[in-house]
Amino acid sequence: MQMMSTDAPAESGVDFTLCPRLEQTFTFLGKKWNGLIIDVLLEDGPQRFRDLAHKVSRCSDRVLVERLKELEQNGVIVRRTYPDSSLIEYDLTQKGLEFCDVMTAIHAWSDKWSCPVEAAEK
Repeated sequence: MQMMSTDAPAESGVDFTLCPRLEQTFTFLGKKWNGLIIDVLLEDGPQRFRDLAHKVSRCSDRVLVERLKELEQNGVIVRRTYPDSSLIEYDLTQKGLEFCDVMTAIHAWSDKWSCPVEAAEK
């Protein structure tokens, strides 16, 4: 894995530019609420909008709708409707399910290295 470094010595011969795919992935996951929405669906399975809104409570309904549409357009989630019912559920696709190891690693890292919110606010 190569890391970005803007001050790497030219004589090292190693290209430390950021991979466009890695940059795209971090931009996608770093977009506010995307990671949490994916995490909720990984932990709790298919969710109705109101259940997601409750679990991602600090996200406004308008922004949650936008994020769900973006996640669907990116093939990470699927919006399911059922015949003869007003039931709509959001679920992870195979592409979305493959975030499982990533999210597990992020949780492990944060448990080890992130300070509690109370301490960060002081």
